Amino acid sequence: MTPERREIMDVFLRDAGWGAANVAPLSGDASTRRYARLMLNDRSAMLMDQPQNAEAPQCPPGATPEQRRVLGYNAIARLAGGDCRRFIATAEFLRSKGLSAPRIYAADIANGFVLIEDLGDDLYATVLAGDGDEYGLYAAAIDALVQLHRDDAPQTLAYGKPLYAYDETALLAETDLLTEWFIPVAVGRTVSEDERLELRELWRNTLQSALASPCVFIHRDYHAQNLFWLPEREGAARVGMIDFQDAVAGTNTYDLISLLEDARRDVAPELAEAITERYLANMQQSGAMLDEEHYRAEAAIMAAQRNAKIVGIFARLYKRDKKPRYLSFLPRVWRYLSRDLEHPALAGVKDWYDRRIPADRRGCFRVEEMA
Repeated sequence: MTPERREIMDVFLRDAGWGAANVAPLSGDASTRRYARLMLNDRSAMLMDQPQNAEAPQCPPGATPEQRRVLGYNAIARLAGGDCRRFIATAEFLRSKGLSAPRIYAADIANGFVLIEDLGDDLYATVLAGDGDEYGLYAAAIDALVQLHRDDAPQTLAYGKPLYAYDETALLAETDLLTEWFIPVAVGRTVSEDERLELRELWRNTLQSALASPCVFIHRDYHAQNLFWLPEREGAARVGMIDFQDAVAGTNTYDLISLLEDARRDVAPELAEAITERYLANMQQSGAMLDEEHYRAEAAIMAAQRNAKIVGIFARLYKRDKKPRYLSFLPRVWRYLSRDLEHPALAGVKDWYDRRIPADRRGCFRVEEMA
């Protein structure tokens, strides 16, 4: 943090009544945001630090696909970028549904500082690494999704922030990441324009059923590193949520897949099946008309889409951002992706990958082999 930004932060904290707090930075993640825990006497809070010029602009309302491409990846994929107001608006929406998003104590939107509730240290990933009840934790996370999915996605959030559709432009841009970043570093060649267009058309055709589905709120990064266990609360509020600023409107399969095909931890197929059955049963009990066969086909499609995106992102984090630790997750993600591609709805996409990415290049390599 520059001295100038530190001075702005100090003024913000002083004005918010936290100027005397001890500030303990937390370890970073794949984004440009940084967090710190504040301790003031017996109170704690979290400080979000989002530098405003660190990312490409977000998608303006009404922008065409061509205009989004000019603006860059955040606009194409409908990511929040440096817009702290979107985090605040999404948190307010989730709390309005009886869910546990952090309360907002103070914000300096112009400079990218937000003071939020501290949800503690019991991340799902931490509790699960101990003696946590795996089924109970995942069941609670699914019940929170059911609470969200009972209603259609809102068109707008607080402060006039639109909840954008997870549209074809965004979904195809994400599948492009594997061809753009993973294949060159793992296979040693770039993909030709004809090959890229062929794969895009295969994905475009495959995604049509998901794009035609009714839209619900999608957290978009719903997994064990972004959920907190809050057992002192009741019902679905026991599941604390963070990292939801990139939320969109789309298929009700997406967040389920994010949870059950977690890039950072193994989820046993038996547990994934039991949790999926719980979701389907609870949604049907709430009055939703779900065709199970269609739902499972759509889940396979969106799982493959998401895992292809993650493979590309982790390769990009390694190659462009010099973060090799993300390579360690690739074998697991490729196992998920290979399994997803076995669904008949993905036959064309599977054939494309099979012809161009040898099995021994799908995550089974050392860092030096990708240099």
